[in-house]
Amino acid sequence: MDLRDGQTISEKIAIANKLHDRWGEALKSDPEISAGLGELSARVAASSELCLSSGVAKECKVCEEEEGGSCCGAGIENTYSPELLLINLLLGVRLPDFRSSSGSCFFLGEGGCRLSAREILCINYLCKKLQKTIPPEMRLRLQEVNGAEMDFIFLLHERIKRFIMSR
Repeated sequence: MDLRDGQTISEKIAIANKLHDRWGEALKSDPEISAGLGELSARVAASSELCLSSGVAKECKVCEEEEGGSCCGAGIENTYSPELLLINLLLGVRLPDFRSSSGSCFFLGEGGCRLSAREILCINYLCKKLQKTIPPEMRLRLQEVNGAEMDFIFLLHERIKRFIMSR
C-alpha cells in the first residue's frame, strides 16, 4: 500500500475502491475485523445521535446553509487516506463521484457528511460558536463519545493495515 502524499481525492477514492475490490470480502470475513466494523457502526451511531440531540448537527446545518459555510469547507477531504475511505466502503458507504458544492468538502452532501468513518478533525472539532452555546456538561459528553469513536477508528485502521500487509 504505497500511499504517497499529494494524491487528489479522486486518486485516493480510486485506491480505496481497488483495495476494496481486492480485499473487501476477505476483510469482512475476518472475525476480528468483522466485529470491529460492527463496533465502529455502533460508535458512529452513538456519536451521530448525540450530535443530533445536543443541537450540534442543527447548528452546523444552519451555518452551512444560512451563514456562509461551515467547517466542512473545500480541502478538508485532502486529510482522508485511502485506508479510511476503505473502511467506509467496508461499512457499505458509497463514495461520491463528485463534489456537491464547490466551496464544501468533497464528502458533504445535502444531508450532511456522506461518510461513516471520518477523520479526527471532522469528528472532534467544535467551532467557537458551538463552544459558547453548548453547555459544558454536554461538551464533555460529546468529547467522551467522540473520543471512543476516534479511538476505535484508529484501532480498526491498524487492524486492516496489518491484515493486508500480512498477506
